[in-house]
Amino acid sequence: MQTYRANIRKIYIFEFLFGLHFIGGVLVPFYLDWGKVSFTQIMILQSFFVIFVFLLEIPTGAVADHLGRKTSLAFSAITGTIAPLVYASAPNFYIFVLGEFFFALAVAFLSGSDVALTYDSLKEMDLEKEFKKIIGRFKSFQIAGLVIAAPIGSLIAAKIGLRYSMMFLCFPQFIAIFIAMTFKEPKIRSDEEIKPKYIETVKSGIRYFKGHRILKILAFDLVSISAFVFFIIWMYQPLLGELGVPIIYFGLVHALLSGIQVPVMNSFDQLEKIFGSKRRFLLFSALLPGICFILLGISTNITLVIILISLTAAFGMSRGILFRNYMNKYIESHNRATVNSTISMTYGFVSAILYPLVGLMVEWSLNYSFIIIGTLTIICALFSKVEEEHLID
Repeated sequence: MQTYRANIRKIYIFEFLFGLHFIGGVLVPFYLDWGKVSFTQIMILQSFFVIFVFLLEIPTGAVADHLGRKTSLAFSAITGTIAPLVYASAPNFYIFVLGEFFFALAVAFLSGSDVALTYDSLKEMDLEKEFKKIIGRFKSFQIAGLVIAAPIGSLIAAKIGLRYSMMFLCFPQFIAIFIAMTFKEPKIRSDEEIKPKYIETVKSGIRYFKGHRILKILAFDLVSISAFVFFIIWMYQPLLGELGVPIIYFGLVHALLSGIQVPVMNSFDQLEKIFGSKRRFLLFSALLPGICFILLGISTNITLVIILISLTAAFGMSRGILFRNYMNKYIESHNRATVNSTISMTYGFVSAILYPLVGLMVEWSLNYSFIIIGTLTIICALFSKVEEEHLID
């Protein structure tokens, strides 16, 4: 019992280390100023990233189910250590593509495995009902890392150079390798005592997802809204630049849009009560970012822009935690990492298509891009088929 409790404490540290992204607050200037690439090329690189994740999600998810979540998390930290060193080696588009591959590999090994290890550790202690609170808390640790690292990264960029804001990512990732090696692998609660062969694990996870109507409904809402809302990360820095905000302050804005998610994620139960139902809160958390995107397209006041960016992140980027909680209630333990990876793979496929289109759109007009993305977010929210009875705690 104590070993599984220790897993929960260690996953907090692991997520915090993964959140120490010193490059986060100056990511777009890193590409434009040091990397000498255009905004469309930035988006193409991100398309490569999600394509790589798309290709790697299922095999890495199956590795987690077949060899263990602990192994998958260790592989994630190892490849996460390599990625920034590759990226910072030279300002070259093709080097950046290789860097994106290693970042994608790290994300793919992480995706689903951290959630599955947490859920199954709680299941061993008969504490599954605590999952929503625990998952929100460990994501809060990741965000705490972002909040701390972003201003430091901006300071590093302003005083030493943009390249070093990227390079320093390797240090927390290296420490995370040793944390991952200390996890206790939960027992897989399945009727099968022997794990199936690798390919059967893959097929089982995909079949499970394809045949589950409620999972597909929840996944559509999660993927469609998340794909649009996530563009705030790429678009707020060019907007701040147009408004004349110095780069040294970008990290503070990034820390704000990251940190403001924490009180929302730790108040899901209270927010659902305020709105009178889980369904109403989910709808609000999708409509508000859409409205904020539209307002960002027409606003020139720096204070208002920062408020709108923060609200978009607070509600739009935190809702994925809720969906992971609800979806995991419908997934059997031995398929959990693979099914979670299948959902992440679907998100990657949608994003891979959107990135180049948004890149071209931003180069055409940043303001109109905000308005168009906001409108599409609202449309997706209104077409969601999620019902209250689908949302089980």
